Amino acid sequence: MNVGAPHFNMGKLEIRNLSCLRNERRLFSGLNLTLSAGSVVFLEGQNGSGKTSLLRILCGFRQQDEGELIWNERTISPDSDYFHNISYIGHFNGIKDELSVEENLNLMRSLAVASDINLEAVLRKIGLLKQADVITRQLSAGQKRKLSLARLMMTKNSLWVLDEPFTSLDKDSVQFFESLIKEHINKGGMLILTSHHDIDLTGLPVNHFDLAGYA
Repeated sequence: MNVGAPHFNMGKLEIRNLSCLRNERRLFSGLNLTLSAGSVVFLEGQNGSGKTSLLRILCGFRQQDEGELIWNERTISPDSDYFHNISYIGHFNGIKDELSVEENLNLMRSLAVASDINLEAVLRKIGLLKQADVITRQLSAGQKRKLSLARLMMTKNSLWVLDEPFTSLDKDSVQFFESLIKEHINKGGMLILTSHHDIDLTGLPVNHFDLAGYA
């Protein structure tokens, strides 16, 4: 597949024989999965099947109980450059309520490999240009979610890990971020996500990965 010119460091993530326990209950085991340039993995499974736990393991927020994570043929360690290549959006927005919209975007940029996109352009694209100086706690739930998702434009991270990314978004905002995902993948990016919302990933090589088979 021709994925076009990458705008970030390329990589390959291998998940080998991964297992996860929660409260002494096995959520999944023997899980094997590979993501490389242009990969999209859509995690499926009932609530409690371990989707969020898997994403948190991939981001280093918790440790797997068994198995390995391999990045570019090397086992991932705490100081691995792998963690500089992840953009994570979870159930919580991960923004600072006491900072303005613009200050939050600058913070996002400072914590990763920054993209060269203009800050004003980001604000315009997500519909928050007029709110640039507004303290974030004053935003609506949908505006806060758009600001959270804006970190996808602020960095050059190759792996996007998205857990229910479109919560609180209106139809137009969903369509915008769908187009952003498609652009990312077509440039050689990688994506692993969960969602209860319908997401249009038409034209992308989506791997629907059901955790039910690994319980």
